[in-house]
Amino acid sequence: MLVINVTPQDDMQTAIDKIAAAGGGQLNVEAGQHLTGPLELTTNLTLSFQSGAVLKFKDDPNLYPPVWTRWEGVECYAMHPLLYAKDQQNIQILGDGVIDGSGAPWWQKFKQIETEDRTTPRETYEWRLAKLNPDYQTRTGGGGRPSTQFLRPPLVQFWQCRDILMDGITLKNSPFWTLHMVYTQQVTIQNMTFINPADAINTDAMDIDSSENVTVSHCLLDVGDDGVTLKSGSGEDGIRVNRPTKHVKVSDCRILASHGGIAIGSETAAGISDVEVSNCRFEGTRRGIRLKSRRTRGGTIQNIKLHDLKMDACWCPISLEQYFAPGVLPQEEATVLSLQPQPVDETTPHIKDVEISRITATNVRATAAFIVGLPEANIQNVTIQDFKWTLAGKENLLPTERAEETGGRFHDADRGVKTINVTNLVVNGEQVG
Repeated sequence: MLVINVTPQDDMQTAIDKIAAAGGGQLNVEAGQHLTGPLELTTNLTLSFQSGAVLKFKDDPNLYPPVWTRWEGVECYAMHPLLYAKDQQNIQILGDGVIDGSGAPWWQKFKQIETEDRTTPRETYEWRLAKLNPDYQTRTGGGGRPSTQFLRPPLVQFWQCRDILMDGITLKNSPFWTLHMVYTQQVTIQNMTFINPADAINTDAMDIDSSENVTVSHCLLDVGDDGVTLKSGSGEDGIRVNRPTKHVKVSDCRILASHGGIAIGSETAAGISDVEVSNCRFEGTRRGIRLKSRRTRGGTIQNIKLHDLKMDACWCPISLEQYFAPGVLPQEEATVLSLQPQPVDETTPHIKDVEISRITATNVRATAAFIVGLPEANIQNVTIQDFKWTLAGKENLLPTERAEETGGRFHDADRGVKTINVTNLVVNGEQVG
């Protein structure tokens, strides 16, 4: 096995390529700041960080050329991930080091786009992607404005890989999603820290996307969007690909700032199933358990078990909803967010067979539970047992609209367990839907 030590003065990609040529080996990243452009990982590689080692990526969008990937649930060309592995296996990233995506300039550019309400490409690197993605003007998204083609890269992406271990590393300041697993199997993520500012848009901690057999444990998540996120493609494109996410276990994690601590969806086209979450703590998280989808997304969320969770100062501890509004195109709103039944087809989402138990939520700031299905596709077969919750003091309460992002729908003064369009719901032994 070839072993190479790299100092901050060395070219890391050259060292990785030498290890690949030898059939595999270990790259020891020595202490100091290693400034780099995009990197590609290879099979049979161990990337071992010494304490004090920081892998810091340059923030110039022109350095990250288009690659075929999945961006907000749709296969397309987007910017090259900062740290990337495609069709590789047996990769380990270990140690006490930091992988820093230099996210601030990326977030500032996106905030400026939002301030201008810009919906078309402008920069050279945006037009480069627009030419490769001829459908960009009509592509729906989750809030990242794909119509601008400012398709920010994830910090780390594994595309169609297997046998991945990440242990001990800190990932921070990601331009977009922080750790993105696509079509990847046999992944272990443990003892890691994910840090992005609370106002850094679309910076999910991890996205388990059309992937299988993933275990997450003993991690700290403090980010600007969802925490542990499960997805399986969006709408017609996700249905075409038809690769589900299944067999995921999450345990013993601590989740701080996050839009949804455990978030399933809203990209659900190929289905998400066989998920177990246990023994996690949520502190100041907006929503603790968050299952979300909407019309046009498709797919079924099912066989979900969530138990032994403690929450404090969450906006909404339990949210299961099918009116997720961010990213809905103006021409879609009349049907996607309609309160009236719509035709059922393959793009209709479903949520069923969910078991939630032993949840303690103190200082709830908006609503204890928000369970809202579609009139044509009720949420089905949900059991919530041993759910104990108390409201925050009056000075810390938020408007109930903060419970979930539904375009202003369904919110009133009720701060208890809100249920609409639900079949066979049991809460603490009582049939309520």
